[in-house]
Amino acid sequence: MPAYDHSGDHVQLHDLLFVGLFSETQVAHRVRELGMTLTQRYGDKRPLFISILSGAFVFAADLIRAFHGPCEISFVKLTSYSGTQSSGSVQTVMGIDAALEGRHVVVVEDIVDTGRTLHFFLDYLRSQHPASLCTVAFLRKPTAAVFPVEVDLVGFDIPDRFVVGYGLDYNGLGRNLPGVYQLAESL
Repeated sequence: MPAYDHSGDHVQLHDLLFVGLFSETQVAHRVRELGMTLTQRYGDKRPLFISILSGAFVFAADLIRAFHGPCEISFVKLTSYSGTQSSGSVQTVMGIDAALEGRHVVVVEDIVDTGRTLHFFLDYLRSQHPASLCTVAFLRKPTAAVFPVEVDLVGFDIPDRFVVGYGLDYNGLGRNLPGVYQLAESL
């Protein structure tokens, strides 16, 4: 069996089968809507977008192109996953390279699952005294929440299933898929 097989409405990654959840068109439409909302809020404030790597890089790239105003972008790499499971701890792999005090900060996250990663990161950001702090998550699993995290803007709420595509991966594969796929039910 190949490590990667993409056939339209489903994709095989390593040993797992994933089925379509959101199409490329649905994703693009929702990202444009989020970009318009952020433009209304921050269009004249030169916000600093902080993308949480690695999963949010695709979403962040499309989101800032949908934002119509001056902005800057920075990156942070936090990790909390191993395979399809949360590891239970958050590690900073690469920190922020920008001063945050007095800045309007927009955090761009790929998925809010238990909330652990975002909770950890927002605590740090608040200690840096930004002028404002906005969180944007492409996906959120409301039923999986363990940590109290307020997400200001959400692309899609999804069931508590493992997902890939549009920046999200399974053991390194699937980030380049233009849509979102969820783990297939066991047969």
